[in-house]
Amino acid sequence: MELVDRYLQAVKKHLPIKRQDDIAAELRADIESQIEDKEAEVKRSLTPGEVEAILKRMGPPILVAARYQPQQQLIGPGLFPVYIYVLRLAMLWAAVVYTVVCGVQILLAEPGSPAIGEAILRVPGILFMTAAWVTAAFAAFEFAGARGLIKFPSAPYLKMEWSPSDLPPLEREQGGKGRSYAQAAAEVIFGYLALTWLLLIPHHPYLLFGPGIYYLRTLPYALAPVWSEFYAWIVALNVVQVGWRSVELVRGTWTRPHPAQGLVFKAMGMAPLVLLLTAKDHMLVTLKAGAQDMARDGLTLANINQYSHKILLLIFAISVLQLAADIWKAGREAMRGRAAAR
Repeated sequence: MELVDRYLQAVKKHLPIKRQDDIAAELRADIESQIEDKEAEVKRSLTPGEVEAILKRMGPPILVAARYQPQQQLIGPGLFPVYIYVLRLAMLWAAVVYTVVCGVQILLAEPGSPAIGEAILRVPGILFMTAAWVTAAFAAFEFAGARGLIKFPSAPYLKMEWSPSDLPPLEREQGGKGRSYAQAAAEVIFGYLALTWLLLIPHHPYLLFGPGIYYLRTLPYALAPVWSEFYAWIVALNVVQVGWRSVELVRGTWTRPHPAQGLVFKAMGMAPLVLLLTAKDHMLVTLKAGAQDMARDGLTLANINQYSHKILLLIFAISVLQLAADIWKAGREAMRGRAAAR
């Protein structure tokens, strides 16, 4: 039955990937057994309302899935699926940001310096600290929630009065895989954490560069003023993204984001790149006042700005191609939808 399929689909979104199919098959057998027993009792096929009642007794999908999650103490089953998703997302972005920062450090480092080796040795520490901060944050949320200090928003099927009829449609009917509530909530939570991190960077640059900030301060180079405008654009983009996703979560439209959302975010994301590419004389890095060897440092500075500009041009070209491909795909899907509606 479609309602059973929708229920199992919602449960699978919160199950360990390797065990999803086995657990879903076990749950399906249990549900079908209950339906058969009830039909034998009433001597007729069950109505959709009676099937819905059986699913309600099974429990909300996210809590049913939590029974199959590894046992943990700090974070309860209600937050655990969100915690896992945020942890993976945070680790990914920590690795991306750290790689970019290390690339800049290596580019500015003196030839023969151990910058590459030091950067690799710091990777485990960065990932460990990221995991520790995410875990500590969710443990605090769990502690506050358990004592009624804060109340978490919940998906329709996580509430006590949840109804199976509120479950998201089957993904094949959506024309693609939609986001789960855990993913949507995690994106909002991580979005606010990332925005807070961004706002702290100007006063605490250690959050971006780590111990490398002390090395960078000894170099005769400094970022050009255009980076202040770049930073303002990045903050504005993050505010728009987290605001949009927060509205989706509140309105309950997180399962099917607006088709234009991704295109708008990607188009806006190109603005900071354009700002850097159009910087006067392609000046992205400048010499600090009082540089000792103007001839040597000036030549190195010119090379840094030249190669940085070429890298930005390549990134911009790739971004334009990706945006054009996404627009073409969106247009094709829209045409197919209109054709199917005729």
